[in-house]
Amino acid sequence: MAETVAALRTVANNVKAARTRAGLSLDELSRRAQVSKGALVALEKAQGNPNLATLVRLADTLGISVSALMQGPPEERVRVVTADAVAPLWTGEQGSEARLMLTTSGAAPVEVWRWHLEPGDAYPSHPHQAGVVETVNVVSGEMTLVVDGTEHTVEAGQTATFDGDTAHTYRGAGATTCHLIMTVHLPPGPASSPAAFTP
Repeated sequence: MAETVAALRTVANNVKAARTRAGLSLDELSRRAQVSKGALVALEKAQGNPNLATLVRLADTLGISVSALMQGPPEERVRVVTADAVAPLWTGEQGSEARLMLTTSGAAPVEVWRWHLEPGDAYPSHPHQAGVVETVNVVSGEMTLVVDGTEHTVEAGQTATFDGDTAHTYRGAGATTCHLIMTVHLPPGPASSPAAFTP
């Protein structure tokens, strides 16, 4: 429980700091990210329980990574993160989950995610900011990747990549759990026109 409260406090501080750096009011961030002002006020007070879709919308609008909203100050030169040390940011109806393991530093950071998708579970994502590239490596099982309405089967040992600025969905396929590693390559610098992105 204490870890959850601390994590929410970190997110609250990071959202407020990023909003201030961007020169956005609560009303303007709410409009651009399509997140209610009430939810933003609660989030900046370290209250509530923001879901993955909300965090992605805020990060895209603010031109930063999701993990930049969640991470405290850097601790070590080498970071080693175990899956059970990171809470899932999304869970599906069949027990699927997605965990943001870490984000690399630098001008063009990369998010590293660990997913497992149960057959039939799906996570639909809104388009991200221009320049975002997602790569999916299926370790075991099978998934259906839907990009801009077209379905692609990705099986164990296969890797797929695509521009994330279009609607896309991850869906468990086959008869067993699909385990995958996803990387999200973010463009350098802040988003040039967050108002143009439609979640």
